[in-house]
Amino acid sequence: TLWSDVEELMPKLLPVEPCDTDDFDLSEPPRNPQEYLRQVQLEASLFPDVVVAQIDPKKLKKKQTVNVSVTGCQAAPAGFSPSLKWQQHQVSYFSEIRQSINKHRSHWKAKSLDDNVILPKPDDEEGWKKFCLGDNVYHGVVLTSDDNECPGLDYIKVGFPPFLSIVSRLNQATVSTVLEFLINWFEDQDFVPQLGRWLYALLACLEKPLLPEAHSLIRQLARRCSDVRASLVGELFGF
Repeated sequence: TLWSDVEELMPKLLPVEPCDTDDFDLSEPPRNPQEYLRQVQLEASLFPDVVVAQIDPKKLKKKQTVNVSVTGCQAAPAGFSPSLKWQQHQVSYFSEIRQSINKHRSHWKAKSLDDNVILPKPDDEEGWKKFCLGDNVYHGVVLTSDDNECPGLDYIKVGFPPFLSIVSRLNQATVSTVLEFLINWFEDQDFVPQLGRWLYALLACLEKPLLPEAHSLIRQLARRCSDVRASLVGELFGF
């Protein structure tokens, strides 16, 4: 018989009668569907149950680096390029935050929102900009020194922070949409702390594998950030 112990444990998709392998010639083309199925069955029986690939580890070590194109990004001015150690620390910390959000998403999603937190509709671009940045930033209101000293907690004016109870409620489509709204706003506006907090939180909420739209948004944000960095003047930051 052609049936191995492994094959006996698998369900048959098509009934195939056992055949005599001694007078069955694999070099001859099958004359009917039944002979074709018998031929496939016989060929399968000739292969080992377990096949181990012979891989040379030395060849893999040379192909571990993935280069991502950042076309359009300006080089950092002298003294404004962060050290490799700083970059690695930021990537590691960001990865930990992403994993924590994914792990505890259901917990934070179940938390009740305050009565004053009303999430805009997914396609409400103006509503999301006001919600994230606040009316003051959205309308370009210049705060006085007194306002800066006692800003209070009027989230309508200063924008709602990206609390976990808020961002955990957003599905991936909404996360990408809000990211697009804010990045497009950033194209023509100056950077503000509210924008930074929301961009960081939304990027941390993106799930892998990233959709092509997400890749495009990240490249757009990188180009804009490089433009802002290239225009920096004055005292250098200590990275």
